[in-house]
Amino acid sequence: MELHGRSIVGGAPVFEDGGESFRAFDPSEGREFGPEVFEASRATVARALEEAAHAFDVYRRKGADEVALFLESIARHVEALGDELVELARAETALPVERLKGERGRTTAQLRMFAEVVREGSWVEAVIDRAAPERKPLPKPDLRRMLVPLGPVAVFGASNFPLAFSVAGGDTASALAAGCPVVVKGHPAHPGTSELVARAVVAAAEESLMPAGVFSLLQGRSPELSLALVEHPRTKAVGFTGSLRVGRALFDAAAQRPEPIPVYAEMGSVNPVFVLPGALRERGAEFAEGLRQSVTLGTGQFCTNPGLVVAVRGETFEQFLDRTDELFAAAPPGTMLNPGILRGYGEGVERLRRLAKLGAGGAGADASRTQAAAYVFSTDAETFLDNHELGEEVFGPSTLVVGCQGVEELRRVAEGLEGALTATIHGTAEDLREYAWLVRALEQKAGRLVFNGFPTGVEVSAAMQHGGPYPATTDARTTSVGTAAIKRFARPVCYQNFPQDALPLELRDDNPRGLWRLVDNRWTRD
Repeated sequence: MELHGRSIVGGAPVFEDGGESFRAFDPSEGREFGPEVFEASRATVARALEEAAHAFDVYRRKGADEVALFLESIARHVEALGDELVELARAETALPVERLKGERGRTTAQLRMFAEVVREGSWVEAVIDRAAPERKPLPKPDLRRMLVPLGPVAVFGASNFPLAFSVAGGDTASALAAGCPVVVKGHPAHPGTSELVARAVVAAAEESLMPAGVFSLLQGRSPELSLALVEHPRTKAVGFTGSLRVGRALFDAAAQRPEPIPVYAEMGSVNPVFVLPGALRERGAEFAEGLRQSVTLGTGQFCTNPGLVVAVRGETFEQFLDRTDELFAAAPPGTMLNPGILRGYGEGVERLRRLAKLGAGGAGADASRTQAAAYVFSTDAETFLDNHELGEEVFGPSTLVVGCQGVEELRRVAEGLEGALTATIHGTAEDLREYAWLVRALEQKAGRLVFNGFPTGVEVSAAMQHGGPYPATTDARTTSVGTAAIKRFARPVCYQNFPQDALPLELRDDNPRGLWRLVDNRWTRD
């Protein structure tokens, strides 16, 4: 398929944008390639959102089966792109082909998962409190509440997941499932991949007889474009995955609007791992190997990368530290997604080098091929607690080991951590009994607690929580992975004393959709 390098609005490429342009970059070869990609103008942003607003009036009234079929159609059209999509994504990101095939499978599975959620329908959280006209001193009204879609949603593609967190990824799938049109800001690190997937979504919309404005793609790399998308009055919510700096800028811009809107920004985290004495004693070497694998997986370019390890000092701790140094010294370099991420990683490594002790790493990386070396650093608890920078995320294949003099220092480290996506505990059953307080402390710090495993790898399921207290996300009550992600793009509406034929199907007495509903404080399908 020949690429045109244009934004896509109303189902068609935009040729009016002829100003600033850029090209895709192959990080493994250190060269630009492909056609010119043209920066979307403010006029194009406005047009996309006006189209989305008009589409919302139609799309929000579509039946559950129609929306589900649309989502399934997107999945089929993405799959139909075949090897062309995988090869282009590989060239733009340097991610391995097998990783990209797996990510494509995750992307299409998410779309089909949300289709099932929409068909089943109970996600709308229908609640019915029936009237009691005989109640004294005042009659009780008939009250019925459910979730309804917010309106047009702006979605920002992520650099490290060119498929699963980008144009047709989880934010787009959950917003469309909720009944919201989507305007995607494609990530400039993979513009060709974004265009291919966007054209698949447009084809699915046409096949499913959806309004043309239900989906648009904006190409570009200027911060002004991103802010214009968030600040436009037609935008009603934002989904973002990326850095703290950019996520916070979008959050602040949304809060300063005349009508503030929610920004669901997932901004990464340090993902602390606590290794308790029993685990170090029984399997310290095994843990060191697992840590090295987790830290270097995907060249460390996961928001769940374990960037901090905390343990109590002792003989087994020193043995673990020695083994970790050996493993990281032997770790081969890996190619990062783009030169900007490599620069950021280098700055983070230098920060750790200034404040902590380098254990091992740094060998063999070729900057001309966007390569990064793995590093492990170590420090003591007092230094860690005195230097806030040591607790900040370094996006890449590095980790920091903090040695504590005793349980009290470990407690101070745990309680002093910032919010994280995940927190992990390695220990024995005896460790868990002795350190029960640690579980309670980490519940306040992270959205997902992992026991005797590693946080890299996020299962897409109903029970998954991919979110956490700030600065991991801007709203710890929500998740960007799993079926609960749909609820970010909806709000509750209560209908009081409405006649049956004027109510949404989900709230009518005969329950034509067969939903689970809370009726007079009892869950039922009656």
